[in-house]
Amino acid sequence: MQRRFDGFEIQGHRGARGLFPENTLDGFRAAIALGVRVLELDTAITADGVAVAFHDDALNPEIVRGGDGRWIAPPGALIRHLTAAELGAFDVGRLRPGSDYGEQHSSQVPVDGARIPTLREILRLTVAAGARVDIELKTLPAAPERTTDPDTMAACVLAAVEGAGALALADIRSFDWRGLRAVRRHGADLPLTFLTSAATAADPVLWWQRPLAGSIPRTVAAEHPQATWAPELATLTREALEEAHALGLRVVPWTVNAPADMRRLVAWGADGLCTDRPDLAFEVLRAVS
Repeated sequence: MQRRFDGFEIQGHRGARGLFPENTLDGFRAAIALGVRVLELDTAITADGVAVAFHDDALNPEIVRGGDGRWIAPPGALIRHLTAAELGAFDVGRLRPGSDYGEQHSSQVPVDGARIPTLREILRLTVAAGARVDIELKTLPAAPERTTDPDTMAACVLAAVEGAGALALADIRSFDWRGLRAVRRHGADLPLTFLTSAATAADPVLWWQRPLAGSIPRTVAAEHPQATWAPELATLTREALEEAHALGLRVVPWTVNAPADMRRLVAWGADGLCTDRPDLAFEVLRAVS
């Protein structure tokens, strides 16, 4: 199933991480109000089999506080070892002051009391708003003990998508291509996005379970000729983008936060970009339109 959009697609990375608390209902709601119509998020599976939105495989001390308001101590517990109810007691509404992460996203407006939401909660919000959701399956082939397996994660995510009536609004993405294959094995006719980075391209057998087929675009096209390729921005060349288009792939790089890079991708003919700062991306598009 090929997916094409009118115009240039702006994806809000983790909602809009540069502006609002990442992977939270508050952040997604604010991103939608800003005009974002494609929301990217990360998923993990809890000890009781619930798909939740969280980027890391363990609680991150730079964004997580306990119910008493105190920052948790490192290392954080693995998400797979906690229930959805236990996760719901943590506050993820602000970045830890003085942390590298906090400095990196100093424009983020805190929302104290924001919680780690379930995927179904997010999908109910986005379905009501008519927004699309790109759901990343976060599994680690080099450390399989830290997350659930790709097939189980795919099944849990698909159950949440189907339960929320979001099949027409969902896209599944992953660096670990086993999860994308699992989605297809489960019979879900959803758009798929094949994520790549310098690190995954350096070890394709680990991450993709296949050697490079001459080039990354050709390797993606061999997996799914009507997919989206989402390369790391620093790795993308104009030649690779043009090759991907010739193969029938969409190209939507991540994570693009500098207006100069946004303008360059528009000029190259990219299909969109994933960004922490959709407000800046909207400004760029208005300026070049």
